[in-house]
Amino acid sequence: MLANYLIGLREGLEAALIVTILIAYVVKIGRRDVLPRIWAGVGLAVLLALLLGAILTFGTYGLSFAAQETIGGLLSIIATGLVTWMVFWMLRTARDLKGHLHGNIDKHLTGTGMGLVLVAFLAVGREGIETALFIWAAVQATGATTLPLVGASLGILTAVGLGALIYSGMLKINLSRFFTWTGAILIIVAAGVLSYGVHDLQEAGILPGLNALAFNVSAVIPPDSWYGTLLKGTLNFSPATTWLEMFAWIAYVVPTLTLFIVKSRQAKPTPTPSAVFPQTAPAVVTH
Repeated sequence: MLANYLIGLREGLEAALIVTILIAYVVKIGRRDVLPRIWAGVGLAVLLALLLGAILTFGTYGLSFAAQETIGGLLSIIATGLVTWMVFWMLRTARDLKGHLHGNIDKHLTGTGMGLVLVAFLAVGREGIETALFIWAAVQATGATTLPLVGASLGILTAVGLGALIYSGMLKINLSRFFTWTGAILIIVAAGVLSYGVHDLQEAGILPGLNALAFNVSAVIPPDSWYGTLLKGTLNFSPATTWLEMFAWIAYVVPTLTLFIVKSRQAKPTPTPSAVFPQTAPAVVTH
């Protein structure tokens, strides 16, 4: 649940910041008439995420065990790739997220501003797709449905609340530090999802080594114990891990986390105030 809360919080806060920047900018330049276009794009993005979640949940019914495991394994690997891309994209873009979005708004403000529907849809939809896919992978890995969904929902609600407070100027948050720490944690979580995806492909018979275990600590960490469930739900830790799963985990975490740490240190600019969106002069500072 904790890992899913973090996913919902991070992805939700990214989406909330994007919406906040879009709204603050059009209000500042006196184009409140295009606000419905922005909300229409946001609504369509939410519907897309829900539709994807429904397809992932119900689309595999009736398939053979091998087919279900194959789809689950491939989607887990895709989810790992998307989250990795998202973590590095935000690390690179967060410093000028406002300027990037303002440029897109200016290009689509001509006429009735219908292009803003597409701007909001693409910006928020990306976060929604990543969230739906990653949460689905987490649900498949843990075998539970309620707690992952509750955790993700609470994370998204928290993000919406934070977005509203930032827009009103009541909250200042160091976005650079927030995205750096959550990015590092998500790399660890993504490694667990990747490892589980490899296990799925082993069960489907696509990858070898299903019975070649690197370790088996089930006697010490029973899978049905509260701490076993906690480790499974947060890190996708399996008490019985194959050599291929362990290799995939290490091969992903070591270079990815090392590169992330190096990039995050290189990206550190001169200190500035935290993010705030005052109504009269909306701005976001991410360091």
